[in-house]
Amino acid sequence: MKIRDIRELSVDELKGKVTDLQDQIFRLRIQKAMGQLDAPLKVRAVRRELARVKTVLTERR
Repeated sequence: MKIRDIRELSVDELKGKVTDLQDQIFRLRIQKAMGQLDAPLKVRAVRRELARVKTVLTERR
């Protein structure tokens, strides 16, 4: 998701996105520990998207 798309979301949608991304990171970390992760760079991409969403939330405060 691009930063301009994230900025168009409401605060409630951003909070929901944070929860979803944290859950996704958790699942990816478990897959990595079990050796079932197909795309290791997916973890980095999700972490960066989470950081973008949190940055927009902080800007709006």
